[in-house]
Amino acid sequence: MLRTKELILTNFTDLELSAPLLKALAAEGYETPTPIQAQAIPHLLAGRDLLGIAQTGTGKTAAFALPMLQYLAAKPTRPEPRSCRALVLSPTRELASQIDQSFRTYGRYLRLSHAVVFGGVSINNQIRALQGGVDILVATPGRLVDLIERRAVNLSKVEIFVLDEADQMLDLGFIHAIRKLVGMLPPKRQNLFFSATMPKEISGLADGLLKNPARVEVTPVATTAERVEQHLIHVAQANKLKVLADLLANPQMSRTLVFTRTKHGADKVAKGLNQAKLGAAAIHGNKSQNQRERALAEFKNGKIHVLVATDIAARGIDIDSVSHVVNYDLPHVPESYVHRIGRTARAGAAGTAIAFCDPDERSLLRDIERLIRQSITVMEHELALSTPPAGSRDVRKPQANGRPQQQGRNGNGRGKPQRAHGKSGAHGNSSGSGKPASHGKPAGSGKPSWMHELGRKGGTAAPRAKNRAVVFGR
Repeated sequence: MLRTKELILTNFTDLELSAPLLKALAAEGYETPTPIQAQAIPHLLAGRDLLGIAQTGTGKTAAFALPMLQYLAAKPTRPEPRSCRALVLSPTRELASQIDQSFRTYGRYLRLSHAVVFGGVSINNQIRALQGGVDILVATPGRLVDLIERRAVNLSKVEIFVLDEADQMLDLGFIHAIRKLVGMLPPKRQNLFFSATMPKEISGLADGLLKNPARVEVTPVATTAERVEQHLIHVAQANKLKVLADLLANPQMSRTLVFTRTKHGADKVAKGLNQAKLGAAAIHGNKSQNQRERALAEFKNGKIHVLVATDIAARGIDIDSVSHVVNYDLPHVPESYVHRIGRTARAGAAGTAIAFCDPDERSLLRDIERLIRQSITVMEHELALSTPPAGSRDVRKPQANGRPQQQGRNGNGRGKPQRAHGKSGAHGNSSGSGKPASHGKPAGSGKPSWMHELGRKGGTAAPRAKNRAVVFGR
């Protein structure tokens, strides 16, 4: 596997893109490629298979969309009925929609057809859209399998195959569907894997699909976005909503994305915030497509300032100017933490991430800090736990295959979270220097600027503890 070194390219014109693509990029105000684009596009234009790894928000979609559009436009073959020339698999409806919109934007001056298919909406309209064949098809695995079973589309003519957010695909249990779909592809094709992280579990799949690929890795595996200030509050599960409402009362948290572990938890948090007169909406897999689109639109236009989401739904959220990300529940998969906080600090902006950690989430926090190779700075709040209680129940226990597993309340040992809110847990306090701080006195000498204004409702600044992170409270 070829590993590429960083290229110094200052303009999209250096990438030998066609005039229609450069015109479309100029219309959007894009002049300088991101590192993942600068490194990936030359390999893809040369027809190489590619494994691309970059942080969320670094421009992975354009990295594969631009060379794909150029290749297809250079070979203006009319697609056969119920077929596609290029296939992009995406884990969520939101991400699939945004990828399709990117093709629409970058390909506005090209005569190429495209379609997007996903669940939650009528399949009949999608069947009709595919009858004449399309150049580019963006799909979620489940709906694509449904369409194939109805003989609405076949994959025998695919020339380019893209697996986007590959790690999330596997985390969501799409591995069997992906293998089934890959078996329907023609042997001769270009394969692209793009992902924000690359856990070891998907290496076998990548090795089986990619042929002598170039590997483009802009940042180390699961390196957290450098512009995100990360903070931690040790707090009991029962007090998390109170702490969240207290923080959200400050106007600096102008556009906040809150992550919960379960759909029920997302609804509960959104309901509690609305009862506190803090406009919020929830987005998850049980919501209809119209409900999800309405919540996203209201979050984007500022009608609501808080969006509560699960990992599955939020993976497709691409919204600029997210000021804060709150991990209300720590994720069971540590790589998901990287995806979550990557929702802020996009397009060169600064951002802040705050994690809540219940005593039962200590092992989850340890996994996260081990992955990101740093300790998360501890913040204080009047409802915070100064010392995580000893002997707290651990959320996960190791399995024989080495993967962590949740220990449910009923002790069933299954890997899925229980419907009742399983608590999840906390780790010792840590200083901003990267060295663990004592549990009793969390360090935080380097106070982030945004914290200085946060405090009580009514604009009163909260008291600050000497040589500690800023104290929050009413």
